[in-house]
Formats: sequence, C-alpha cells, structure tokens
Amino acid sequence: MDVTHTARDELVIRPIEPTDSIEDLTTLLHAAYGRLARMGLKYMATDQSVDVTRERAGQGTCLLAFQGSRLCGTILFRNAAQTRGCPWYDRKDVASLAQFAVDPSLQAKGIGLRLMREVEQLARASGAAELALDTAEPATHLVNWYGRLGFRFIEHTQWSHTNYRSVILSKALW
Repeated sequence: MDVTHTARDELVIRPIEPTDSIEDLTTLLHAAYGRLARMGLKYMATDQSVDVTRERAGQGTCLLAFQGSRLCGTILFRNAAQTRGCPWYDRKDVASLAQFAVDPSLQAKGIGLRLMREVEQLARASGAAELALDTAEPATHLVNWYGRLGFRFIEHTQWSHTNYRSVILSKALW
C-alpha cells in the first residue's frame, strides 16, 4: 500500500498500529457520526464502545488518516473473505468498507476521498471485482456522495443493530 504524504496537506494514511489509541478512534467515530445520530439514525459507530471499536478494527484492514499527529479520519477495508451478512456481501467477488469517518471540522476537504481511494486500491489488489458498502437509506447526503463516486444501488437490508433500512451500494473495480 502506498503511504499518502504530501507537503501541501501533510496527510498520512496508514494501517492502524498497536500503539494507536482506540479511545481516540472511538471519539473520532462518535464525532463524525454525530450528524447522523442527530438525524435519529442509530449507526453502530454513533455510540459504540471502545471494545466494539477494537473488535471492528480487527475485522479487516483499518486505515487511519493523520494530519501531523492529529487523527482525522478512518476507514475499514474487508476483503471478500471478510465480507458477509447479506446476499450481495456473501458473493465471493465482493469486498467491502465500513466504519468510514472524517473529523467533522475537516469534512469536504478531500480526506474522505483519499481514504476511499486507498480502499479501492486494497480491493483491487485483493482481486475483488466489486467494492460495496452500506448506509442508511434516509442519509441521502451519503447515498448521493457515494453515487458521485461511482457506487450504485444493489439491494436493501435490515441489520439487527440499526433503526433504519440500509441500502447496499457497490462499485465495479474493473
């Protein structure tokens, strides 16, 4: 994986390390998902515990984005063998992403797009034909943003831990 670093923005994206603070990661997730919580949407990341963050970060390749020493973003990549739970996710050629967050004060500055590009590279390198994700159907701002990135609607699903119907979105990688 390429480590992203430029003098212009000093953004570094790298895999999580044992010395990284899971508490800081959890705080970032709560802050980034705060808008969704205020919309009444109960994503797991809106209020998950530090233990749940640790568990989820271990379910794939957890990338962290830093500006200097400041944690400002994260995304979790799951290869096809780690992706499951609904018909589309159960396909052998579909990788996925989850736990995607950017510090609210830094959103719309390209950090999320850079994290997404890193995950797309990981998905291609893993041999996946598709990169999928899920989000709340009522979060139209997110559904529209993913659409602008090339993701298309696949199906609906209802996760047991959420209070909304999810849309499964996917992007062809080849």
